[in-house]
Order: sequence, then C-alpha cells, then structure tokens
Amino acid sequence: MRKYGQVLALLALGVAELVTLVSAFLCLLGTFGLGMVFLLPPQVRMVRWVTGTARRLAGGAADMVIEPPYLPEPPPPQPQADGLYRSHRTLYKTPRLPAWNDRWKWMVTDPATWRDMLWLLLDPVVKAALLPLLVLLPGRGLRLYAAWCELLLAATPASRMAGRLARLNRARNLAVDTQAVEMRRIERDLHDGTQARLVALGMTIGAAEQLMDSDLAAARTLMAKAKEASAETLTELRRLIRGVHPPVLAERGLGDAVRALAMDSPLRVSVEVDLPHRPEAPVEAAAYFAVSELLANAARHGGAESVRIDISGDGPNLRVLVVDDGWGGADPSKGSGLNGIERRLAAFDGVVAIDSPPGGPTTVALELPRVLPEYWAGDIVKLPRWKTATVVFLWSTSWLPLFPQGIVAGAAKALGSQERSWFLALYLPQPWQWPCVAFMILLGTVMYVVAATLPALHNREAYMCQNVPRHVLFP
Repeated sequence: MRKYGQVLALLALGVAELVTLVSAFLCLLGTFGLGMVFLLPPQVRMVRWVTGTARRLAGGAADMVIEPPYLPEPPPPQPQADGLYRSHRTLYKTPRLPAWNDRWKWMVTDPATWRDMLWLLLDPVVKAALLPLLVLLPGRGLRLYAAWCELLLAATPASRMAGRLARLNRARNLAVDTQAVEMRRIERDLHDGTQARLVALGMTIGAAEQLMDSDLAAARTLMAKAKEASAETLTELRRLIRGVHPPVLAERGLGDAVRALAMDSPLRVSVEVDLPHRPEAPVEAAAYFAVSELLANAARHGGAESVRIDISGDGPNLRVLVVDDGWGGADPSKGSGLNGIERRLAAFDGVVAIDSPPGGPTTVALELPRVLPEYWAGDIVKLPRWKTATVVFLWSTSWLPLFPQGIVAGAAKALGSQERSWFLALYLPQPWQWPCVAFMILLGTVMYVVAATLPALHNREAYMCQNVPRHVLFP
C-alpha cells in the first residue's frame, strides 16, 4: 500500500506540473517576446519547487537521494570605494537592482533551469508511458521513474564542482575574516597593554637616571619598580605569544597543549587523547583554540565544575568532544564564542555540533574531515575475504602461465629446442603452438593486473564512502 500511495502522490503532482508548464510557456513568451523580464524569476522559483518536490518523491520511493543540480547563488553585491554598486556598466546607490540583475542572470545561464523546463515538458509523457507498470508493479515502475528523474534533475559533475568551489570560497573568506579579527586583537593588546607598559618603563628609567646624582635611594626605588614592570611586561608578552601560537603546541603537539590548558583551567578537566600521529600545524592550531574557547565558555558562562575532553581520530577525520557539567542552554546566536569556533573550523570544512539542553550537560562535538595523515588514517581498508583470497590466488599462480608456459616456452620454440619438457604449447600441433604461447603470456599479464588493481579499486570505493559528509552528529 505504501508504494501505491507514492504512485498517487506522483500522479497528483502531475496536476501541478501541467499548471506550471502552461504558466512557464506564457512566462517565456512574455519574457523573451515582449521584454517582460520581471516575470522570469518567480516562474523559475515555481518550476524549481515542482522539480524539487519530484526529486523528493521519486528519490524516496526508490530509496535514493537525487541531489539538486543548481549552480550556487551569486554573492550579494559589494559596494565600491565610493559607496556605489556596479552592475555591468551601470552604477547604483543601493544593492537592490544589482542583486536582482545578478539573480536574473544566474537563473537564465544555469543549465539546470532549462533541464527543469525540459523535464516539465516531457514528464507527463513519461508518466503516461509508465502508468501500466506503476499500477501493476509499483515498485518496478517507481524505480524506472526515479531513473528518469535522475537523468534530467540530478546534480552534474559541473554543478557539484561549482558547489565545492563556492564552499571553498566561503571558507576562505571566513578564514580571512578570522585572521583579520585575530590581527586586530593582537594589535589592540600590544597597543593597550605591552606598548603602554614599555612607555611607562622607559619613563621610570629616565626618572631614575635624573635622580642618580641627587637622590640615590629614590633612584634605587625607581629601578626596583622598573624591574618589576619589566617582569610584568615579559609575562604579558608571553601570554600574548601563547595567544598567537603556544610554544607547547608547536613543540609537543595538540594532546600536550590541551593538557597544559587543562592544568591552567580553574575547572577539573580530564583529557583523553588517541592520536598516533600529529595533524598539520594549522589543523592543530584550529583545534587547540576551539578547545580553549570552549573551556573559557564553560568557566565563564556555563557554571561548570568539571569538563571532559576527548580527542581522537576516525579514519582520516579528527574528532574533538568537549562535555561539561554546567547548566546548559548554550546558544551560538548569543555570541558565546561558538560562532568564532565555527568560522575557525570552516577553513578546514569542519563542523560543530552542540547539544546543550537547559540544565545541562553541554556537549560540543568538533569534526575536521580528511585532515589526518593518510598513511595511518585508515585509507588502506581491509579487503573482504573473497577479495583477499582472489588476490592471493592470482599473485601465487600468475607466474605460471606468464613465465614457464609463456615466455620460456616461446623462447624454446624460437630457438628450435626439441626438448618439450613440461611446456604445454610444445605438445600441441604446430599451428596451435604460437597462439598457445601468446595466450599464456596474455593470461599471466591479466592475472597480475587484476591482482594489483583489485585492492586499489576497493580502497578507492572505501575512500569515497568515508568522505560522505556527516551533517548530523547527534541523532
């Protein structure tokens, strides 16, 4: 009955498709025939709603996911130095018209827009052709219909690449913004803290120099104060350096750096680290400062008394789990530093998952995909038993047809040797001897190629499966 319900839903969607098809025809006529360009964007949104619904229904019926094929939306217009917005050769005072022009051009030039139109035109014919199969064998009919939808409505390699580039650009912009914020913070700390202390230190030493001849005791007192001020300045500089890149992180790695954070924290912090090898330095820095921010949040805003930190590797992925016993209610929209963590991890396609119900506990999971060294991160995935047996058999037997029955037998025949020994080809009639030698050489070569290719193909399939994004860390 479930299959028949899905068939009815698709047939009911056909009514909306016919209405959309008629309106799309009138819209295209008005847009390109009468110049009424404002009609196109709402019509394209209507068509995409219909095709999006078809993707969900057809994909759900066939237990598959049909990804949208659309190119990424254009970024919002940015003002020039004079505050105006440019669209082609025209300048505007507000971003409204440039944004509308960019969006219109994006819809018209996206190949998926016209594929949607073609699908909308042909889908009623396909449904009519599949109707007997949908009624008699709904499971088989739904699979064929899903294959048809996937043919025209699924994402293409070009659209996937464009989406990937858009995500990389967003991550790059976030990384640049985060770096700019860090530079401003360092500049502010140097200006308001260290620089002021150094100026005061210089003034104190200058005053002591003036008192050296007239009041030696006062000069000694000022020099003692200068010594204390220099020690405080040195401490502040060290603290600032730790904020830029802690020496323990560079020297000892992420695990020991987080343990040092735990020792300095006023909370009871337990740290578990399971990383056989170190990630790259930028990855370590991103994870370290994320943990540092989470510890500070737990102490300042969460009312926590204890925190548990678990750092581990999941294949090529780095995972960090931070759990505190505070009163919960953490919300990134309230500016508790969680947005900064997301921006910092976005440079590595990292994700942040938060589970913080009122009353606690607060659990924050960080995952940075494909950042761990590949040689130990599990890229070489264990073969199934049948593949292992096949590879072992091929490697152990492929030498037999290639060398003694192929190359050596061919050499013996070419030299005119009368000793047939155990060479199979030399026992055959004369016309069949050379074809048998060639077949043996070909057979041995193919066996070697298959034995080498089978593990490589398996590792590639496993790698592609491992790199499916994990959008939900908390079920």
